[in-house]
Amino acid sequence: MCRVEDGCPGRRGLYGGIGPGRMRCRSEEHSHCAGGEGCAAARGGGRGRDRGLLLLVTALSLLSRFYRLSEPPHVCWDETHFGKMGSYYINRTFFFDVHPPLGKMLIGLAGYLTGYDGTFPFKKPGAKYEHHKYYGMRALCATLGSCLVPFVYLIVLELTRSFTAAFFAAIILIFDTGCITISQYILLDPILMFFILGAVLSMVKFSGMKDRPFSASWWQWLILTGVNIAGALGVKFVGIFVTLLIGINTACNLWHLLGDVDISLVEFGKHLLARVLCLILLPLVFYTILFAIHFTVLNKSGPGDGFFSSAFQSRLIGNNLFNASMPEYIAYGSMITVKNVQTAGGYLHSHWHLYPEGVGARQQQVTAYLHKDDNNLWIVKRPDHTTDTDGPAQYVHHGDVFKLEHKETSRNMHSHQHEAPLTKKHFQVTGYGMNGTGDSNDFWRIEVAGGQSGDLIKVLRSKIRLIHLATGCVLYSSGKSLPKWGWEQVEVSCSPYLKETPNSLWNIEDHINAKLPNISLDVLKPSFPEVLLESHVVMIRGNSGLKPKDNELTSKPWHWPINYQGLRFSGTNETEYRVYLLGNPVIWWLNLSSLLVYLLLFSITVVYLQRGYQPVHHIRAITWHVLLQSSDLLFSYPAAQRVYTGGVICMIFLCVHSFYLFHPLSYGMIGPLAQDPHSPMSGLRWMESWEF
Repeated sequence: MCRVEDGCPGRRGLYGGIGPGRMRCRSEEHSHCAGGEGCAAARGGGRGRDRGLLLLVTALSLLSRFYRLSEPPHVCWDETHFGKMGSYYINRTFFFDVHPPLGKMLIGLAGYLTGYDGTFPFKKPGAKYEHHKYYGMRALCATLGSCLVPFVYLIVLELTRSFTAAFFAAIILIFDTGCITISQYILLDPILMFFILGAVLSMVKFSGMKDRPFSASWWQWLILTGVNIAGALGVKFVGIFVTLLIGINTACNLWHLLGDVDISLVEFGKHLLARVLCLILLPLVFYTILFAIHFTVLNKSGPGDGFFSSAFQSRLIGNNLFNASMPEYIAYGSMITVKNVQTAGGYLHSHWHLYPEGVGARQQQVTAYLHKDDNNLWIVKRPDHTTDTDGPAQYVHHGDVFKLEHKETSRNMHSHQHEAPLTKKHFQVTGYGMNGTGDSNDFWRIEVAGGQSGDLIKVLRSKIRLIHLATGCVLYSSGKSLPKWGWEQVEVSCSPYLKETPNSLWNIEDHINAKLPNISLDVLKPSFPEVLLESHVVMIRGNSGLKPKDNELTSKPWHWPINYQGLRFSGTNETEYRVYLLGNPVIWWLNLSSLLVYLLLFSITVVYLQRGYQPVHHIRAITWHVLLQSSDLLFSYPAAQRVYTGGVICMIFLCVHSFYLFHPLSYGMIGPLAQDPHSPMSGLRWMESWEF
């Protein structure tokens, strides 16, 4: 029996041992470890065993993820969102989502390459796919979900040099019903986890190359780390956490190099430059290219138009602003539409309906409306109501006072010190007067954000505020929906708080004035950097505004590590095909030993759903085995080694048996519910909160 110590060339092989950085040769023939034939034979045997186990866990992972992949043949849970978004890519129709585009792009590409034509509407869960080819999109997610198992195997093997730990880590993911379920449907989760674990694997492999700096393998793993960082960020913003992990690891490595007296400052500079290029610049370039492809493919007007600015919409084929022409600057007598610049901001709107009794003054309603409509049209008038019909047009400037007359009803936009219908500390905004005749409460001062006296008001591009002259309040869209008497349109109020926010900023979208020359809106289209910046502002606002929908099942963070609550993916009664997202209880409860990683949870998501815990669950699976294998003291005794091996075998048996009991949750079931003694799940509701 021989021990490979630090000086042995076999120490860094992919075979090996019980503790990190050490290996026990199982044959007396391998008694000469100083680079001799015995140690080489051990390395060869270790590599063969590594390949065999890697192939085994990969095959099991593929089998478990692709088994009954086409079932059920209807939309399940969030497939209604991400399948629909894949269709939008195939049809080149613009849409909005709070996540970056890579995951949806890959789903759309998989569907396109496997014959899906993008015509299925994905209206709601339970809708039958019928003749539509959905399998390719599920297969993409299953394939990437299957890769997580070999990734975890290789990560744990690299960190511990223990086949036992690596194999057990892989078994945990192979037989976890939750991981299987999340990988079998058209979702972003398996795509996100592919890039997160790909980044961790690349980082670990790169760290193992520290004695071979600037070799081909060293560059390969460094570049792959950067690509996977960009991939994780390109699927969901929670990918920032793996970026932070790699950043901390890189900073530690550089600090160690800086303190190494054998490394010159020139050599250290090369290391620093390589990491800047591959871990900062390369991910930024790759991430930017993703958005360039996203905007190039999605070039047709669609349901996402209204979330973006008027200038952005002018890029989209089919939008009324695409290839349109209109006067560049507004003037008195111009007919305009005014749009709020906040995410999904509506158009300033009015109609013949009055505010009801008890809601401010009983005058004409002024609201924000999310759709194009003739009632969105307003005419810019002088405060003295004079109009020179024969003279040249006179432009409106920053700081000018004017009136806005509603074209359809001929009433002026008006405010006064009655409280707004919903935002009680704001003032009410109404339509008042007749045929443009009103009172001094109809006067508004226009200001361009960041502007100065004399600046003109440019369509699409100028962001303006409308200050009520009598009260000093600013025109404001609260984003709150009015009751049915207001047709559930958005409240418009006048805010006494003058802080500049998106709610109080507006832009001119449509503009008609026969006295002014038209220009093509092509010259006002935003540049790619402007589009990229706007899209991120809109996504960040969308994420910050995420709230659970009415009756949507959510969970609390403390529920997740203990597997307290599952989630229905499909079906609710005994006649329907039921799929229920729930982790393998034995596996999840075993993983509680690495509970410290759970602290990451509170930063990961706003809307608390169990699937948001999946990245942490995977990292816990790795951490648990690395911590266990790191105890050199424990595994230096043969008796402890035998106990450990026996314990691992017992835990594998428990995991597989638990999977056998709970696998119908992942692969689907029809028939009696769990409370029925004839149900295959009878007796398995170990927690009352499990609803299968």
